[in-house]
Amino acid sequence: MDSKLQAAKSLAAILPSLDESAILNLLEKPKSADLGDIAFPAFSLAKVERKAPQAIASDIAEKIDATGFSKVVATGPYVNFFLDKTTVSGQILKDVITLGADFGQSDLGQGQNVVIDLSSPNIAKPFSVGHLRSTVIGDALSNIFQKIGYKTVKVNHLGDWGKQFGLLIVAYKLWGDKAAVEANPISELLKLYVRINDEVKDHPEYDDEARAWFRKLEAGDAEALELWQWFRDESLVEFDRIYQQMNVTFDSLNGEAFYNDKMDEVVELLTEKNLLTESKGAQVVDLTKYGIEHPALIKKSDGATLYITRDIAAALYRKRHYDFAKSIYVVGQEQAAHFKQLKAVLKEMGYDWSDDITHVSFGLVTKGGAKLSTRKGNVILLEPTLQEAITRAQAQIDAKNPNLTDKEAVAHAVGVGAIKFYDLKTDRNNGYDFDLEAMVSFEGETGPYVQYAHARIQSILRKADFTPDATQAYSLDDAESWDILTLLQAFGATVQRAANNFEPSIIAKYAINLAQAFNKFYAHTRILDDSSERDSRLALAYATGLILKESLRLLGVDAPTEM
Repeated sequence: MDSKLQAAKSLAAILPSLDESAILNLLEKPKSADLGDIAFPAFSLAKVERKAPQAIASDIAEKIDATGFSKVVATGPYVNFFLDKTTVSGQILKDVITLGADFGQSDLGQGQNVVIDLSSPNIAKPFSVGHLRSTVIGDALSNIFQKIGYKTVKVNHLGDWGKQFGLLIVAYKLWGDKAAVEANPISELLKLYVRINDEVKDHPEYDDEARAWFRKLEAGDAEALELWQWFRDESLVEFDRIYQQMNVTFDSLNGEAFYNDKMDEVVELLTEKNLLTESKGAQVVDLTKYGIEHPALIKKSDGATLYITRDIAAALYRKRHYDFAKSIYVVGQEQAAHFKQLKAVLKEMGYDWSDDITHVSFGLVTKGGAKLSTRKGNVILLEPTLQEAITRAQAQIDAKNPNLTDKEAVAHAVGVGAIKFYDLKTDRNNGYDFDLEAMVSFEGETGPYVQYAHARIQSILRKADFTPDATQAYSLDDAESWDILTLLQAFGATVQRAANNFEPSIIAKYAINLAQAFNKFYAHTRILDDSSERDSRLALAYATGLILKESLRLLGVDAPTEM
């Protein structure tokens, strides 16, 4: 049993005013290892017991069943639990060795579906660093939810519809060159898109033409559809190449266009439920009862539908098709108001499953502090950036290990992994500045640092020709080993916390802490020296390597065995 859970059970048996889960939330790690391994603060009981916290702590320490702990003592207002390190370390190592990559797994999800809307780049625009966050956060969340027993459905809701296609058609008809577009589709289409957005300020008639072309597209005009299909097909070839580089796959590529024939039903349902009202010729849903000032604009005065109409259709389709337990939208913070409206409209329609929808927002990626924008032509293209990261990784590998076999594959794993890890170690609601040199560094809190710790462990195990045996009684109680062991024991709870908070950075920070703890152990301990603890130390190295690899896997990052 997890030591924290054991402490909570022991406390709950003698504290009628607190249940086990409340106690679990109160348990802390003491500031110093000398004070114990788990601490319970008695302050919360002072009002109920009408006694000083110090006196309460003393009473608890006297009455508690200390089975499974070496001792339980009161230190001021805290009840401190000291673990029996020999027994606990042996059990942790046995569990990791026995379960392997399944260590930390649970069946909390009971096979229910989680739909994750991620990546969603816009067709006919290059795949830039701006799309990176949604892609890697969503992919990591899929792995994390699978680890706790859910089935996941990854939906790439492609931006393949909307007025921007009207703008692009106008630009292509004004300045486009078919041969140039066929030779280099995405960069040519980007030039056209940037130019039309720049010139529309002085030529408002281009905006009117764009609206007209988009209406033609919605009506199924042959020329508009042919151009749209061409833009879409060319874009998908490029996107697929980048997704392969990042080892990201999807279960559905149903983008915005997929819902074209599903929006009339949304309008009909809203009409049937008497939820639509007219405002300046447009059809809207009033949401003031939900504390939302602006109504949801369902249909414009010219009859065109909007993003929210499409997203309602998508939500209905996903619920009917996948019967999700959770529906997650990994989309930037700037869309927060949109998702509040979406949930409120669905709730107003009588769909209580709208409570299962979560907007997993994230902060901006900047470059030199400046916001990236496709419209202004200020983008960092992802494909050449991935290639540069791989090149930088290879240069460092050449310097560290010039005779390494399969250098190209390792450099790819390290370079691509570095970009993903750097993004994922950032709390998702914070932004970060894109700095390739910092990302691909083998030092500091980076992906390559964690990967190198894993590779070092594999080298030690090869040198020792060590294979762990779950029937052996391994145990360690020195401070450096204990730091690692407590982290290993906490892996399952860490995965659960990452899922509860929709926060992959919890796993990334855990991986950094585990790698740092192992490197400290490695610096202070001669692992391969003949001693009675040699096999236990090797078992600890093996277990650490296994959980480092599994942590990286959850983040979508490979763990090379040599670097």
